[in-house]
Amino acid sequence: MKLAKQIFDIGYFFRAVQVQMRFGELSRAPLRLLRLELKGKSVECEWTARAADEWDEVIPAHVSEGNVSAQALKDAIDVRDMLFGSLPGVDTALLRVFRESVQGSRELIIMGMVTRDESPAGYVVSLAMRAKLLGLQFTLDDGILEAMKSEEFAMTF
Repeated sequence: MKLAKQIFDIGYFFRAVQVQMRFGELSRAPLRLLRLELKGKSVECEWTARAADEWDEVIPAHVSEGNVSAQALKDAIDVRDMLFGSLPGVDTALLRVFRESVQGSRELIIMGMVTRDESPAGYVVSLAMRAKLLGLQFTLDDGILEAMKSEEFAMTF
């Protein structure tokens, strides 16, 4: 019975992502899940961040990249919430967010070990600060997410 419940919960998570994350606030591109692995009371989840919206072609590149970065942070917070909402037996989650580089490879831009109990104290307006308080790690340069260097995430986990 426990295995059937876990399968149902995982299916619920996938459906929630498909429906609720179909479009972002700053990009109409879909969120693409790459991997979900359940390990007892923890889960690992990886996805590719949304690309810039087609309509962003007419705005300056740094504004478009800022929109993509803000969308990626918001999606990371939302996926965390959906994971814990869909999988009641999970207490921790390792999240990894990649973006497609110009060369076609993937760059890690956000990662972190988040817990069910962690929540930002009070009302935190800054999207980046909310993400940091939840345990997500990333580097912003003038509002744009930078690719993480292998030393940054190798020593973290």
